[in-house]
Amino acid sequence: MWFLSRKGASGFSASSTAEEVTQGIDGSGLTAIVTGASSGIGAETARVLALRGVHVIMAVRKMEAGREVIEAIVKGNPTAKVDAMELDLSSMASVNKFTADFKSLDLPLNLLINNAGIMATPFMLSKDNIELQFATNHVGHFLLTNLLMETIKKTARESRKEGRIVNVSSRRHQFSYPEGIRFAKLNDSSGYNSLSAYGQSKLANILHANELARQLKEDMVEVTANSVHPGLIATNLFRHYSFVTGIVGLVGKYIIKNVQQGAATTCYVALHPQVKGISGHYFADSNMAKASLQANDAELAKELWDFSLDLVRRGSNPS
Repeated sequence: MWFLSRKGASGFSASSTAEEVTQGIDGSGLTAIVTGASSGIGAETARVLALRGVHVIMAVRKMEAGREVIEAIVKGNPTAKVDAMELDLSSMASVNKFTADFKSLDLPLNLLINNAGIMATPFMLSKDNIELQFATNHVGHFLLTNLLMETIKKTARESRKEGRIVNVSSRRHQFSYPEGIRFAKLNDSSGYNSLSAYGQSKLANILHANELARQLKEDMVEVTANSVHPGLIATNLFRHYSFVTGIVGLVGKYIIKNVQQGAATTCYVALHPQVKGISGHYFADSNMAKASLQANDAELAKELWDFSLDLVRRGSNPS
């Protein structure tokens, strides 16, 4: 459709692909971690970053699936530097193990792509007794980012290259619960709505990036944090809503992005020189976009940060 190809200030549009928005960019010498890289836009993000010379660490829940993606990437790009490491974001113990294993490799870290996510699951609690979508989409990434922060800062100082943290959110962040984040009722099954809970977790992704950006600016380090909306994409996120399959079949080619287009904004914010020095912003269709009023609430962002910090301190005991 015509509106998908309408270009924004960046020169890119909703129809731009990840390869197109990174064309001509040399990422050699950079190291990235991409969570949820065994399928969908995570796998495409890993492929395109590797295509641009980035050493990609795929953080995946299922190693077999990760190895299959690596095989496909290397088949198309024999010089690609891609590795897989196991990570279950719904488990703080797994996040702690992943970060400890990564640090033992003594690798730099320039890019952290917090991409993994689940959507609209029935009410469940994680191993750490936190509502599953909030645990996986926000808390796991919050802990991962905190544990890797010193590595990212050190890499930025020593390499004199800007570090970038990208949180993959969703336009669905606009449709959280009325209060935004249900701090007092996070694990309350009564009143649970699977899509509102998903929106809550995606709102948390933006608030996390915004507060992180504020702190990084205060620390005067060359590391940025931004959030992105990849667009409506037919991926396995929709597995709990079978009716979506029918909708995709009817109108998908007109309104739904393919995976190559869906990974574009993430890759743009991770690599493009246009984004240098930009922090605490929300992007969609490879352009700066407007998030909701709640997403731009600095006090809510600080409250979420403190709440999340308390959660990981109580549920996590890294050695």
